[in-house]
Amino acid sequence: MKYVSYLFGGLSTLAAAVYLVVYLYRWEWQRAVLCGVLLLAVEGFLVCAILLGRMGRLERRLNDSDARAEEIRRRLEHSREQAATHPFRWLGGEHRDGADRTSRTFVFVPILMVTGAALSGVAWVIQRIAAATARPGAERRLAGRLAPLAAPANGVHGAIPQLEDRPAVPPARRLRVLLSVVGSVAAVVLLVWGVYALADATETREEARPAAAATTVVFQVEVHGTSDASAREMAARDLWEGCRRSTSAPNPDASLGVLSDGVYAGVIRPALSPHDVLRLRGCLTDASANRATAKILGDGQAALPH
Repeated sequence: MKYVSYLFGGLSTLAAAVYLVVYLYRWEWQRAVLCGVLLLAVEGFLVCAILLGRMGRLERRLNDSDARAEEIRRRLEHSREQAATHPFRWLGGEHRDGADRTSRTFVFVPILMVTGAALSGVAWVIQRIAAATARPGAERRLAGRLAPLAAPANGVHGAIPQLEDRPAVPPARRLRVLLSVVGSVAAVVLLVWGVYALADATETREEARPAAAATTVVFQVEVHGTSDASAREMAARDLWEGCRRSTSAPNPDASLGVLSDGVYAGVIRPALSPHDVLRLRGCLTDASANRATAKILGDGQAALPH
């Protein structure tokens, strides 16, 4: 379950980040803000999940440690009580289960110590006698008998390199280092290019107008909860008046005409640059007025008269 939540959070973070960049590029600011808030919320969820998991593991470790310490303390107290009650219990005649052990034979520690010392002395005497009477010929005969069992001098698969023959520091893997450097440079270049492209797409600079008479944008307006034509027209004009001022270039001549039921055409003179057209489309798609939403059907540039 933990890994499933991490996978879901990672995919949600990636999707929110991608759509954030897409909406910023399209100048759809409300949707971009919504994706940004969702991105922050998912990141906060992931951070909290990781922290709670770490804290839970620490708490379990502390509980296990306390339980082991308590068990050891109880055992020590129990053994201390038994030692205080029966200091020489092994000398007693009654077994721990209540059986009588008076008929059993006990081996005392002093006897064991004396016996061990005597056996050690006997072993030392035998070792000294064997060292004085042994001859190198016995070792040579034993070596000759064991020679057929010895391994080949250079091993079965050839000579085995010794530890001192190996370099202290392994040789550098130049191909891996080269691939790492190329990957890092490519990642940096891609990041710089992405930042530059996004900044260029969202910059509010004024651009040169194209060689066209006017710019036309056709869009459809829907008002939720009503099908009144006057309500749609009022919502369409509110959207148009609000979005026509979102361009960097001034457009005092911007008219709105009705093509059919719910479909409108906005004409701006002089013509807008491609960047301003993108901003106008994003504003119309993203903006909402009086429960109304707009859908772009198309745009174009009207050619100059010859």
